[in-house]
Amino acid sequence: MNENSISKNAPGSAASSRRRIRERGEGGLKAIVITAILSMIVYTGFKVAPAYMNDFQLHDKIQQEARFAAGTNKPEDQLRDSIYKEMQELGIPAKKEDIKIEYNGRDVKISLDYVVPIDMFYYHGEIHFSTSSEGKSLT
Repeated sequence: MNENSISKNAPGSAASSRRRIRERGEGGLKAIVITAILSMIVYTGFKVAPAYMNDFQLHDKIQQEARFAAGTNKPEDQLRDSIYKEMQELGIPAKKEDIKIEYNGRDVKISLDYVVPIDMFYYHGEIHFSTSSEGKSLT
C-alpha cells in the first residue's frame, strides 16, 4: 500500500470528514414515514380481513345448504335456522329475516345482504356484502 492511500482514509482527514457528513442520518424521516405507512396497511388488514373471511365461510355454508335443500326439499325454517346459526357463530351482524329463501319447484335460491361496520382510529365505515347460491335438483 502506498502512503497516500493511508493518509486519505485516516481519521481526521478531509475525505473522512466528507464521508461522515454524508452519513449523518438523513434517511431517518423517510424510514419513519415508510414504517408508519406499512403499520397502517397491516392494521387495516387486521381490521378488514376477518369480515371478508367470515363472508367467505358464510357463502360456503349457504352454498352447501342450497345444494342439500335442492336434493332433499328441506323446509325453509330449517334452512333459515341452520344459516342463522352459522351467522351467529361467525359474528355476522344480520337478522334471521334478512335470509331470503326461494323455492322454484325442487330448485332453491338462498340470498343474504348485510353490512359490517368497520371502526379504525382513522376511518369509520361499512362494508356491504351480498351472497347468494342456487341449488338445482338433479331430477
